[in-house]
Amino acid sequence: MADKDKKVKKKKAKEEAPAEEAPAAAPAASGGSDRQSSRGSRKAKRTGSNVFSMFSQKQVAEFKEAFQLMDHDKDGIIGKNDLRATFDSLGRLASEKELDDMVNEASGPINFTQLLTLFANRMSGGSDEDDVVINAFKTFDDEGKIDSERLRHALMTWGDKFSADEVDEAYDQMEIDDKGYIDTTKLITMLTASAEEEEGGEAA
Repeated sequence: MADKDKKVKKKKAKEEAPAEEAPAAAPAASGGSDRQSSRGSRKAKRTGSNVFSMFSQKQVAEFKEAFQLMDHDKDGIIGKNDLRATFDSLGRLASEKELDDMVNEASGPINFTQLLTLFANRMSGGSDEDDVVINAFKTFDDEGKIDSERLRHALMTWGDKFSADEVDEAYDQMEIDDKGYIDTTKLITMLTASAEEEEGGEAA
């Protein structure tokens, strides 16, 4: 029985090594029964932070995997250099200001719990989504206009890639002048207004 406990403890410690919860969760396995071990892990989560209760176990596991990928120097904290390396691996150069802003968004060093807290704040905030939309389209803005061909290329090349049909469908909703330019302000207004209407519809 003791050997079995040791194996469970070793396995659990191995799985949770990068996260802060490892010290709290490992002793929980010493009870022997599955029920006691799960009760112990719930207690560990509650004492660490109730931010864990906002996400399913599957989501927490996915966040943990993402955290490990971003933590390039494997010190348990995502710092400026880790963020820079993450952006580099995605083929995007991030400015010093962007990196500083991201690091400063957290109230302390970005360990796993802090990262979850940031995601939880984003999810409950809601208004940040509009900022993301606005900033995304402003990167294409050139004196109040967006080159529709340049935007089409970006939509079909990066991130969640759009198909040609999807881009055409989106462009049907936009005002494009005879030179192929989209009015940035009108586009942002259209996108942020429709998002608000959808939210209002869901609430009603």
